[in-house]
Amino acid sequence: MPIKITMPALSPTMTEGNLAKWLKKEGDAVSAGDVIAEIETDKATMEFEAVDEGTLAKIVVPEGTGNVKVNEVIAILAGDGEDIESSNFRSESSNLRSSEAPKGEPQESAGSQNQRSAESQEHKSSEMRNYGASGIRNRVFVSPLARRVAADAGIDVSTIDGSGPRGRVVKADVERAMATGAGNGPSVTGRPASSVPAGPGVREMADALGMEYDIIPNDNIRKIVARRLLESKQTVPHFYLTVECRIDALLEARKRINDEAEGAFKLSVNDFVIKAVAQALKAYPQANVAWTDDAILQYKNADISVAVATPSGLITPIVKKAETKGLRAISEEMKDLVRRARDGKLKPEEFQGGTFSVSNLGMYGIREFGAIINPPQSCILAVGAGEQKPFVENGEIKIGTFMHCTLSVDHRSVDGAVGAEFLKVFKDYTENPVRMLL
Repeated sequence: MPIKITMPALSPTMTEGNLAKWLKKEGDAVSAGDVIAEIETDKATMEFEAVDEGTLAKIVVPEGTGNVKVNEVIAILAGDGEDIESSNFRSESSNLRSSEAPKGEPQESAGSQNQRSAESQEHKSSEMRNYGASGIRNRVFVSPLARRVAADAGIDVSTIDGSGPRGRVVKADVERAMATGAGNGPSVTGRPASSVPAGPGVREMADALGMEYDIIPNDNIRKIVARRLLESKQTVPHFYLTVECRIDALLEARKRINDEAEGAFKLSVNDFVIKAVAQALKAYPQANVAWTDDAILQYKNADISVAVATPSGLITPIVKKAETKGLRAISEEMKDLVRRARDGKLKPEEFQGGTFSVSNLGMYGIREFGAIINPPQSCILAVGAGEQKPFVENGEIKIGTFMHCTLSVDHRSVDGAVGAEFLKVFKDYTENPVRMLL
């Protein structure tokens, strides 16, 4: 009997993925443990291993297909002894694929896609068609109720990510778009959604005005990051605290350690920042927390998520138990994590979790900025560039190097005094780096 191969859940939070590449072709023999495909999750590209053995009889979802739901059939495996050329097998596999079509979706034969009666269409998902970034015509499925709600709210359903079968837009998706203001939904003035006139989408407006542009497709990673950042900014009560750290002693310590290493390793300023954050959280754990409706979770270890820019968007690999590691260990671990993050080779446990985030834009010359919290964490530290400037010490004017650090805080779990106290401890470690070695 045919064996269904379904889209796997390669991480606890994965609900869909992109089928990046098939490593086996139809007719190939497959053994348990063979890598048969590469799956792009929300953060990385991962290998998918077969758990059964047989012959890859049919590839249902071609490589390059995006937004494939978890547990959707992507291929069919013929078991030992099954004749994949037999009409009996082809009939069984065809029926198997047909049975996987979501309820309410039109099941079309190759020659009769566009022939539907008005009566049956009333009870099935409405279909819209739009052009994707690649120029290929893609179907957007919308339930009749979702379409009516969207029309009343002035929302363009083609801009909404559907959560229904095969990405179908349902009423809950429209209501979520209304709550977040996506898709030309309700305005920030609080007017009822139905009173907001529908406006043109970004692309439609650009086309109407004759504006020239290039289309850069959004991959799964960028979509997920955008959704989570929007959700964080809209649902987490942010406030910001900024401290100025004099880092002359840190820079001198870094130079001395690197000189004595003679090329064996090379510490960065960010390595010192990660260590200082970890030591500050160990000394003042009230900032190492997460909010839940029932209680505040106070973590026992400082697992530091570090923002890394990749070609696909932002990712935050984690230095776990950073308070227990030396500067060299942190430096070497970060170099490895950054390299694999940019290659899309991180394991889920290497970027999921974390108790506190660090985002450093100092290498780009950014003096000061505020970062968006990475839920369910409560804090993220935004680190700016070190700058030389005059300062007064004991009545004398001197020149020093100063670095601005801004702490974004979830006010539900971290009060202003707690955030200020954490920054005080962090500043002390940064300005006196020898204390990190104790």
